[in-house]
This record gives sequence, structure tokens and C-alpha cells, in this order.
Amino acid sequence: MATVYRCAECRADLNLSTAHLFPPDAYFEAGNKGTLSFSWVDDSKLRFSKEDKIRPFFETVNYWGIQRKRTRIQCDSCGRLLGYVYDDGPPLMRGNGQLGFGPSQAIPRCPRAKENVPHA
Repeated sequence: MATVYRCAECRADLNLSTAHLFPPDAYFEAGNKGTLSFSWVDDSKLRFSKEDKIRPFFETVNYWGIQRKRTRIQCDSCGRLLGYVYDDGPPLMRGNGQLGFGPSQAIPRCPRAKENVPHA
């Protein structure tokens, strides 16, 4: 039986697939405690809005930043906040990055949808 992920507010089917779900033990710089992380989501079922906050935050365990750019994901039916899109997925290219810096500093990363959605 297939897992169906729905909006907790209006129960609309979000068309999220377990085939695009990252494993629960995958590490992401923006964190992933208590959430599901997808490599692909259906744009027709969701609303996206850019968010740009300027305030201190921890980007990784050993690094903090001032400006956080991310994209809010909301249910297209009712507008409930479902999660965010972060650019901390797998690297878009292989290697150690420019001048030997790690992939998070120099190599562009794939987007990752981090959502807190119930399943039916």
C-alpha cells in the first residue's frame, strides 16, 4: 500500500512520493530532526515564496551565519506552512570544491524540500 502525504489542515493530497524521500539518517546542514526531506515535490500542489532573514543562526554545528535565504512551502489549497526548501542537498558536482574547500562552501548543492507533513 502506497503512503499518501496530506496537508494536516485541509487533508489535501500533496502528491509526495516515497521514491523521492531522503533516508531518515541522511545528514543535512540545515538540520532534519522530526521532518521528512524530499528531493522532488509537485509544484502544482504547493505554493512557494522566497524568504530572506537577516539575523544570526547556526548553519552547521561549527558555523553560524547572519543571512538565511530559503523558500517557504505552503499548501496550495489552504495556505498552511508545510516546510522549507534549502540548498543543502547532495552536491551538483563531484570533487572537493574550489581550492579544496568542502562542497558546502564552493560546490553548488541540490535543493531539498524539508517538510513536516503527516501521512494517511
